Amino acid sequence: MITKYPTLGLLLLGFSLSSARSQNGQLAAPPAAPNNGLSPFEESLKDIKEPVPWFTWGSDFRIRNEYFDNILTLTPKNVLHEQDYFRFRARLWASISPVNDVSLNTRLATEPREWLRPAGYTCYKGQSGLDMTDGIIDSLNVKWRNPLGQPASLTVGRQDLFLGDGWLVGEGTPYDGSWTFFLDSARLTYELKEQHTTIEAIGIIQDAKEDGWLPPIHNQHRFLTEQNEKGAILSVANSSWKALNPTAYFIYKHDDRAISSDPHNPTPRGGDNADIYTFGARLTGLLADHWKYWVEGAYQFGQKQDGTVQYPAPTTAYRTIDAFGVNNKFGYLFNDPLNNQLSLSYEFLTGDNPKSGNDEMFDVLWGRWPHWGEIGLYSYAAETRIGQAANLHRLGPSWSIDPAKALNLTLSYYALFAEQDVATRGVPGLFSGTGSFRGHFVQTVLRYKFSRHVSGHLWSEFQVPGDYYVSQTLMYFLRAELSFTL
Repeated sequence: MITKYPTLGLLLLGFSLSSARSQNGQLAAPPAAPNNGLSPFEESLKDIKEPVPWFTWGSDFRIRNEYFDNILTLTPKNVLHEQDYFRFRARLWASISPVNDVSLNTRLATEPREWLRPAGYTCYKGQSGLDMTDGIIDSLNVKWRNPLGQPASLTVGRQDLFLGDGWLVGEGTPYDGSWTFFLDSARLTYELKEQHTTIEAIGIIQDAKEDGWLPPIHNQHRFLTEQNEKGAILSVANSSWKALNPTAYFIYKHDDRAISSDPHNPTPRGGDNADIYTFGARLTGLLADHWKYWVEGAYQFGQKQDGTVQYPAPTTAYRTIDAFGVNNKFGYLFNDPLNNQLSLSYEFLTGDNPKSGNDEMFDVLWGRWPHWGEIGLYSYAAETRIGQAANLHRLGPSWSIDPAKALNLTLSYYALFAEQDVATRGVPGLFSGTGSFRGHFVQTVLRYKFSRHVSGHLWSEFQVPGDYYVSQTLMYFLRAELSFTL
């Protein structure tokens, strides 16, 4: 593999050698830490990052080499089936606290990419070479703690939102990958401490294009998602019962399909007009110090106008939404020196029934990120839209172990099925229309933390396609990553 894919191979080799040196004790031991637990270097760094009590700053840099095949196009016959590129994400952030309990927070991010093969996505599609991208202000908000003496916090502006495990709210900018996650929003969190209850109210106004609210540096007018989005979220969580920790929530999402007049950056496929109402609840807890679980379900109704619907006939009419999904995980913690953990996951998302006049496809809202796999993110691009998982049964175990200090290995297997044989929004010629087995999915992730400031991982995924797809060619995804944090 190193000879065929030299870029990935070099990173893999460097990562492996560094890991071996660290584990074999070849690196010089750090100086003795002072009484506060920080080394002299860390103390100096802390002073640099916090020069005055009311100002802090930080930065990070992430380099990734990603190689994958057949998961974006679902067929080797497409010239863009093979992707190989480097991603260089750099971020710089700062926080200013002019008065007690009030802070102004901002962050600037950019992610140039070096495409070693013709790009399969972004406005650089079909080209090779360096894509310098833009500089985006991906965080700019004011946070007010204890407003008017109340046990609450209020954050207004551009911010990252990740609710629960991110199933429905975790990614506001799916078109730029993991470069940014933000949602332009206001979030109020109120604590009823005596009742062990937390109430959250969130309002969202998200523009489809990166320059909708704030001007980027080197603006390329890229899309962050396929539609302009507005939303409202209300959730109530109670922790009185540690074994249950119930949470109930309501999410409203309004979509207005984005339209582009730029021939070099056309409107993304899959934009819709919609009003989606979601009611959901979850239970999560730890039982007898060993058993851990997560049980969540949600029902959706409303209406959606989706121009990509092809089956049983193309339509641009509004259709009534009638969909639901469940997201479950049960785990056993061995509580041993190697931190062994076993878990079993089951996720179900309804698919669109071509025999009805309604739209039964579950919408994961702002949950379009690879919460169980990168193949699960990219392979939906030709079926719905990138990251828009739906029409899915996912069942399988995972095993996690820490074989050495700062080293973690996770192995996962999932059997994947479609609820409906027909991909009503799928690109013609890629889906059989007669089978429901999506395939066998295997994932291996090796993570290592070299130091407080340096970490990395090796990531691999393989999927043997089932009869749901026309092509039975192996899908796979490989990634090597190093991250540096100041």
